[in-house]
Amino acid sequence: MGFLLRILAPLLAAVAWTAAAPAQELTDGGVEAAPEADSAIARGKYILYAAGCVTCHSSEDEGAMPLAGGRALETPFGTFHTPNITPHQTMGIGQWSETDFLRALRRGLSRNGSPYYPAFPYTSYAGMTVQDARDLFSYLRSLQPVANAVPDHDLAFPYNFRLALWPWRWLYFDSAPFQPDPDRSAEWNRGAYLVNHLGHCGECHTPRNALGAKDEARHLAGNPEGPEGKAVPNITPHEANGVGDWDTADLTFFLKTGFLPDGDVAGGGMNSVIEDSTGHLTDADLNAIATYLQSLKPMADAGGQ
Repeated sequence: MGFLLRILAPLLAAVAWTAAAPAQELTDGGVEAAPEADSAIARGKYILYAAGCVTCHSSEDEGAMPLAGGRALETPFGTFHTPNITPHQTMGIGQWSETDFLRALRRGLSRNGSPYYPAFPYTSYAGMTVQDARDLFSYLRSLQPVANAVPDHDLAFPYNFRLALWPWRWLYFDSAPFQPDPDRSAEWNRGAYLVNHLGHCGECHTPRNALGAKDEARHLAGNPEGPEGKAVPNITPHEANGVGDWDTADLTFFLKTGFLPDGDVAGGGMNSVIEDSTGHLTDADLNAIATYLQSLKPMADAGGQ
């Protein structure tokens, strides 16, 4: 019994601290803010695009309303159904407080304190600034409520037990806010924030282990088993496997339009990312993303080719 308690004590302490963390402890690391706008709602709309919310939280069904949830995400653990994030009182986030929203984004915790599955990229959003999260909430609250009831997740045993998420979080979840590198330029730091937190690029472009955690040693080196089981490319500046032969103009033009340097166009999930996210970003932010990506250590594909 004593041995079991020694094993469980750190985990239970982590659970208690995480569940009790108040919103005022969700402090920023000093990252540069989103482009100036006249209101929190306007800034929040930009954050919505930068954070890629539209693609995942919108059903692929014909006539489905944006952000009303219902998109089915097929994974090795089962099928996740993305939630309705319009301000509907019973089917969306209409009853949420700002504190609820910040805890979801930056702590990965629901309103009742239970942990979210990391199919929701809170592991990246944890680094989002409080101001960006507040502005995003302001924008979502301004939308027309949509009545769309989303089905429960359909997960295989034992993944359908949320209690298993607590040890996963203890092992893999880093809730530290983004900290700018003082030795790097403001543009580089903005790019790092967009890529690693708001844009959560690593959630798809980084390989994962058997428990679904990102292999941070292979950050952005491609994922042979990405969303829907499809391979996601390497975006480090590796000459053979990555984007090492792309210049800044190539990267920014691709993120804005979907056209590759060879004239081909983005397909699959990246097409939606460009249409719903990066295609709406400012030139300054696209340049910042390119600057950051070009500074990374070149790595061969995760498969070792």
